[in-house]
Amino acid sequence: MYQDNRILCLIPARGGSKGIPGKNIKEIAGRPLISYSIKAARDSKYIDDVVVTTDSEEIAAVARAYGAEVPFMRPAELADDHAKSIDAVLHAVDTLARMRRTYHSVVLLQPTSPLRRSVEVDESIDLFYRRGCLGLASVSKASENPVFTRRMDHSGVMHPLLPVSSTVRRQDLPTFWHIDGAIYINRTDELDEETSLNDNPIGYAMQDIRSFDIDDIEDFYKAELAIRKLEEERPEPVG
Repeated sequence: MYQDNRILCLIPARGGSKGIPGKNIKEIAGRPLISYSIKAARDSKYIDDVVVTTDSEEIAAVARAYGAEVPFMRPAELADDHAKSIDAVLHAVDTLARMRRTYHSVVLLQPTSPLRRSVEVDESIDLFYRRGCLGLASVSKASENPVFTRRMDHSGVMHPLLPVSSTVRRQDLPTFWHIDGAIYINRTDELDEETSLNDNPIGYAMQDIRSFDIDDIEDFYKAELAIRKLEEERPEPVG
């Protein structure tokens, strides 16, 4: 709870991952992937309830084993390749409301960001409320500056993405930020089918190492190495 405002953490984890089968509960550095996000939420000093929304009984069992609630199962039509994240969020918030469980805001933690900790979650929540509850998304510095990115048309002619000259020193170029998908926060009463979480206006800047997002098996191995390295440097668990 933050200043009498109840906060829900929602962790979406569908069972039909194509790139990495069983990704959300695949073991990484000795624990299921989803367990890192559950721990980050449970260790938060502001979050009231941690709920996993999934269509998979197997994922539900793992989530419960690590301390999350799974008070309902997500319908199959909200867990296929065409379903949007906001649809799963709306379904969860509405279903919980019918159970007489209402919240001022919802924190969305995707299980594919195992290096994000409770400290980043709590700093994001604090920033969200200090900035008047405008939607928040975590960001990290873009690895490639879009000033040097070009679009090539069908005739092979290149066009800059931005109306900015690239004939300047790199240190004088503006800093650009990438939506990293680790943390989203929104007021529940402002969510609707047109909400785009990636368009939340307030950015919370993550350390590069903490904004790791797993998309494919190579990312998985890189994240595992990063987790083990961080645990060697600091004995307490990363998640």
